[in-house]
Amino acid sequence: MPPEYLTPDRAEGRHQYKDLRMGRESALHNGTGGASRIKPSSAAPASSAEDVARRSAVAEEQEFLDLATARRDRLVDHLQAELSSHALDALERARLRMLRQQYEELRRAQEGLVFGRLDGLDGTVRHVGRVGLRSDDEDSEPLLLDWRAPAARPFYTATAVDPQGQARRRHIRTTGSAVVGVDDEPLDGAMTTELVGEGALLAALDQRRTGRMSTAISTLQREQDDIIRAEATGPLIVQGGPGTGKTVVALHRVAYLLFAHAKMADQAILVLGPSPRFLQYIAQVLPALGETAVVSATCDTLLPEIRVGRDESRLLAEIKGRALWQPALESYVTSLLPRPRELKLRWAGEFYVIAAATVAHALASVQGRPYHRARQAFAEQLHHILAEAVVEQREVLMNEMEEGFEDILARVDRSMQHDHQLRGGATGSDVDGLLSEEEIEELRCRIAENATIARFVEAWWPTVDAETLLRDLLSDRTLLARFAPRLSTEEITAVSAEPALWASSDIPLLDALADLLGEVEAPPPQGEFVADHARRQRGWVYGHVAVDEAQELSEMQWQMVLRRCPSRSVTAVGDIDQAEAAHRHTSWAQAVQAAFGERWTAAELTICYRTPREVMELTEPVLRQAGSHNAPPRAVRSSGIAPWVLTITPAELADTAARAVRQLRERWHGGTVGVIAPANRIAELLAVLSDVPVLTAAQSKGLEWDAALLIDPQGIAAEPRGWNGLYVALTRCTQELGQLVLT
Repeated sequence: MPPEYLTPDRAEGRHQYKDLRMGRESALHNGTGGASRIKPSSAAPASSAEDVARRSAVAEEQEFLDLATARRDRLVDHLQAELSSHALDALERARLRMLRQQYEELRRAQEGLVFGRLDGLDGTVRHVGRVGLRSDDEDSEPLLLDWRAPAARPFYTATAVDPQGQARRRHIRTTGSAVVGVDDEPLDGAMTTELVGEGALLAALDQRRTGRMSTAISTLQREQDDIIRAEATGPLIVQGGPGTGKTVVALHRVAYLLFAHAKMADQAILVLGPSPRFLQYIAQVLPALGETAVVSATCDTLLPEIRVGRDESRLLAEIKGRALWQPALESYVTSLLPRPRELKLRWAGEFYVIAAATVAHALASVQGRPYHRARQAFAEQLHHILAEAVVEQREVLMNEMEEGFEDILARVDRSMQHDHQLRGGATGSDVDGLLSEEEIEELRCRIAENATIARFVEAWWPTVDAETLLRDLLSDRTLLARFAPRLSTEEITAVSAEPALWASSDIPLLDALADLLGEVEAPPPQGEFVADHARRQRGWVYGHVAVDEAQELSEMQWQMVLRRCPSRSVTAVGDIDQAEAAHRHTSWAQAVQAAFGERWTAAELTICYRTPREVMELTEPVLRQAGSHNAPPRAVRSSGIAPWVLTITPAELADTAARAVRQLRERWHGGTVGVIAPANRIAELLAVLSDVPVLTAAQSKGLEWDAALLIDPQGIAAEPRGWNGLYVALTRCTQELGQLVLT
């Protein structure tokens, strides 16, 4: 319990609580982590020699930071001057776009410009930072290594067992333009720890949360770095429990891939998150790393101009998330295609008959294309076929005319007046009545531009709209039974009875239909950066897709991902044990089978950095109740604060929750506090808690706070997939967890 809830005879607990907060030590789970930077009060003071060495190291790194900052400022000024010029052609515009990206990257790198140093066994010294900086001497070594460069990798992966040519790793802590501390890590075996830069890492984890995720490039761990730099040739599915840094890995992998693969930067990368709140939480990470070729979205916002207008039942969400809809929609669109038949077209007062066999051949040649693109290709063929028919009939008429048919001559004259505009000189039909190749091509163009022919094509092969088509399908039990025969009668009845507004599970169906139909006209590109173009085009093909909380995606949502990245260059991170979606998947193999089959690579994050050990010890029984066979990740830090529980009646909930939140905010002043509750308690709590996030377990996914107040855990467990939700709710704090249990 927090001290405010202690009875008088346990007042001593107040002092114990305070002592834990002020004197706690962060340590490895196995107890071999070396000394913490936060020392207990009984620790001996550092010797004067150690203090001198520390001050000397800080001064040394301050000198380098000043040098790097001055160099960065000069480059920023130079690029700013370059960008003041105006582009006169496409080549210059492309150059200025590249310079602007470099400018933005350097401009945002002011905070945390330098954060690391590698001292090689050969005496070389390399500094690692947020961006790479060239030396004034272009032929010399870089002044500062970009954290994504191959030469910087030992900063994240070197160990005492495998030093990779390094003698020491140094973490440099800065505030603004000042170096405030250094942490040296000898790589000669003198220290035994599984964490890279343990002091810097645990100091970062102990910092107050701000409500926004920040970059972690200075404290990435080896298992995280391995995934960040993994090949991007196919789907990579990363399993990671709470606090293992899944989101950190996904975002820093995006930054790494944009650095290492220029083609991905040309195509942009799509980052899919579970909710707008989550996207807001991570919004500053990639811009802080200087990346602009990124589009962030949720599955609900991937279609421009389409918005979710209602909630839906879990039953219907599960039904409409199944993979069976993809072949169903394909069959539905195929049924809309015209069937081969004889066509009768009018041109220049004459009727021309296109044989059914010719129409069938033209239709067969455009198969496999989206509906509207196939129609466009067929129309182009029809224009050629009609032009050939006109030419052929003209030749027949000319032959008949030579045999003395005067009435035919009059018809030829009429036809030539419609089909030929004299351009001066005697050519082609002026000489012998036959059309030249140029005149035939001109005839084809006039046919293609003719409004009557266009109306004929539109009537025979009409333009259709994805929204209208989907509403027609979902509301018609006969159509559903015909095209989705794997649905039961009860499921068809449930789907057909839904309201007209779109629900979340309709978006993947709309996307599939829009893809099968294709664009009538491609939208013009807008904006300066590639991300601006990609964001406005549903059919944009990305160089890579990163999916966070991927365990929540339905089979049809996975199809949305594949349509945007046919190369299958996908990184998906999540925790299958935190799945709360309506689908029934309990393993990654089940979750991605419909999209990837067996062709995907698995990776795992096993260490929990964020959630304290005291909290993680509560999770194993919850996982068992959720039906998981996985072990929770291993926590490597302790907050020194035991989770507390207060039992109350429902009538006491509002007042007690308000008081508990107030006390948590006082204890974690400068940090963040979040409240998680069952869906049926949210409205009551929002009435008294206006200054903190009050979320369901599903809404809290991916977020973190210094302290979390979990309300009515039994109520959360009773919700659909509630034990998975409770697992999420328990693991959102970095320091303190409180629970209000209702009797």
